[in-house]
Amino acid sequence: MDCSSLPENSQHSNFGNQHIISHHELFVTRPSCTETLFSVDTDVHCSQTNKSFQLQWRLLPTCPDCGQTKYNRIRRTPYLLSLETRDRETGYANKHENMSSILTSRQADELHKSIIAYLIANNLHSAASAIREELNLGEDVFDSTTAKKYETLLEKKWTSVVRLQRKVMDLESRNAALQSELDNLTPAILKKRTDDPASWLPAAVPRHTLESHRGTINCVAFHPVYSSVATGSDDYTIKIWDWDLGELEKTVKGHTRPVLDVDYGGPRGNILLASCSSDLTIKLWDPANDYQNIRTLPGHDHSVSAIRFIPSGAAGAPSSGNLLVSASRDKSLKIWDITTGFCVMTLRGHTEWVRDVDPSYDGQYLLSAGDDMTARLWDISGPRPENKLIMFGHEHYIECCSLAPPSSYQYLAQLAGLRKPPPASSSAEFMATGSRDKKIKLWDSRANCLKTLEGHDNWVRALVFHPGGKYLLSVSDDKTLRCWDLSQDGRCIKVIRDIHGGFICCLKWCPGIKDSSTDVAGNQTGAANSSLTKSADVKAAVPQIRRMIATGGVDCKLRIFAN
Repeated sequence: MDCSSLPENSQHSNFGNQHIISHHELFVTRPSCTETLFSVDTDVHCSQTNKSFQLQWRLLPTCPDCGQTKYNRIRRTPYLLSLETRDRETGYANKHENMSSILTSRQADELHKSIIAYLIANNLHSAASAIREELNLGEDVFDSTTAKKYETLLEKKWTSVVRLQRKVMDLESRNAALQSELDNLTPAILKKRTDDPASWLPAAVPRHTLESHRGTINCVAFHPVYSSVATGSDDYTIKIWDWDLGELEKTVKGHTRPVLDVDYGGPRGNILLASCSSDLTIKLWDPANDYQNIRTLPGHDHSVSAIRFIPSGAAGAPSSGNLLVSASRDKSLKIWDITTGFCVMTLRGHTEWVRDVDPSYDGQYLLSAGDDMTARLWDISGPRPENKLIMFGHEHYIECCSLAPPSSYQYLAQLAGLRKPPPASSSAEFMATGSRDKKIKLWDSRANCLKTLEGHDNWVRALVFHPGGKYLLSVSDDKTLRCWDLSQDGRCIKVIRDIHGGFICCLKWCPGIKDSSTDVAGNQTGAANSSLTKSADVKAAVPQIRRMIATGGVDCKLRIFAN
C-alpha cells in the first residue's frame, strides 16, 4: 500500500521527519463469521520519503454503520511513526517478540495465572474468561483451588516492587550523603576525627551485632572498668557480654518479669550490677562472684522503670557511693542504701508514671521525667530533698532525660545567651529531655527551654551527651540514631538509619578510662553510663573518652559501635 493512494478520508501529515497517518475506514471481507477480534499488519510505503514501515490495524466484528457481520471495520487512531527504514520497523516487531524471553516459561505461566486469579477475585469474569481462552487454560489446568492460590500473588508482587523501589531510593539517598561526607573529608579533618575523642561520632556500621535474647532489649550498661556490658530484656533475663571479643559471657536469671533497667556502680573496689523489673523489685548482683544475687530490694508498688547509682558526695553517703535511686510507675522516686537494703528517702511530686531518672556527676541533684509530661530537678544534697524545678513544654509522655556534663557548658551557654559558661563545679546547669512527641528539648537551670530539636519521626527513647560536650546523641522508634551539634545551634549533623530492625529502646556511652591515680570505682559510680568523672578540669577528662556506644532494640540485638 502506498500512502499516496490511501482513501480520501485518510490523513497524511508531515511533522519534520515524522508522519501521522490515520486511516479512518477500510472494509474487508471477514474470513469467517466465527472469527474473533484480531489484528492485521499492513505494509505502507511513503512515496514522499521513499521509506517503508508497518501499520497495525484492529478488526471490529461488525460494521457500525450497516451492521453486516461479513465485514470488519478497521479503525486506526492517529499513530505517530518515526520514518525509519523497513529493517528498523522489522526490528521493532522483533523487539516485542524478545520481550517475552525476559520471563522464563514458569514465570510467564505464574504471571498469567495470577492475572486471571486477580480478575476473578475482583469479579471481572469476562476479562478472565477471555484470557483463559486465549491461553487455553481449561478447568483441568486452572481450577478454583489454583485460582485461590494465585489470587493475592499479583498484589503481593506489586506491593513488594513498591517497597523495593522505596528501599532503593533510601539507599541511594544514604549513599549520596555518605559520598558527600567522604568528598568533604580532608586529611586534616580525618586525622582530627581519628585522634580527637571529643570529635568522634559512631560510624554507620557497628563493630559487633550480638544476639541471644529472646525478647526486646530494654536497657544496656557498661562496666566502668572491665570490657563487660550488661543488657536487660523482656525475656526476664540479664545477659553479660564481652564488648571487646563480641561474645556472650553469662546469662543472669532471677527476675520474674521483664527487666527494664540495669546499671553498674557501688562503693570503691566493690562494683555491683543493679537491675529493676516489672516484678516490682530491684536486685543487686556481684560481678566478682559470678553475678550472684546478693540482695533484693522490695518497696515499690508498681513496675520499677529506671535505676541509677548515685555518685559519691550526696547527703548520707559522703565518699561512699552506696546510694541507689529508682523511678517507678507508682509515681515515686526512692533512694536506697545498698549496704543495708533500706529505703532512706522517697521523693513524691510526679502525678504519673516516672519513666527515667539521672543523677548529677557529684550526687547533689536528680533529674526525673515521666508521663505527667514534666521534668523535675531535685536537690538531694541536704537532709530534706527539695523539688527545685519543674519543666513544662512537651506535648506527650517524656521517655528519657539527661543532665548535661560540664564539658558541654561552653556550647549550651551560647544557646542560653550567656557571655561565659557556668563553672564546672555547678553540676545541674543544663539538661535535656526526649518525648513521645518526637521532640528533644534543652533546658537551663531556671526551667527555660533553650532549644527544641526536631527531626525524629517517632518516639524519642534515649539520650546521651557526648563526653566531649559538643554533641548530643539520641535514638528513637524511627530506627535512627541522630547526632546533634550543640556548637551549631543544635543542628542535626549525622543520621544513622536502620541500625536496628525495629524500635531502638536504649543507648549508652562507654565510661571514660581512668589513670591509676583516679578512683575508678568511686568516681565512676552512678556516672558509669554518662561517661563523666567528677572533675572540675573538664579538658583533662576529654583525652580519657572511650569512643564506644551501645544500642539495643525490639529486634533483640545488641549493637556495639566503636572506633
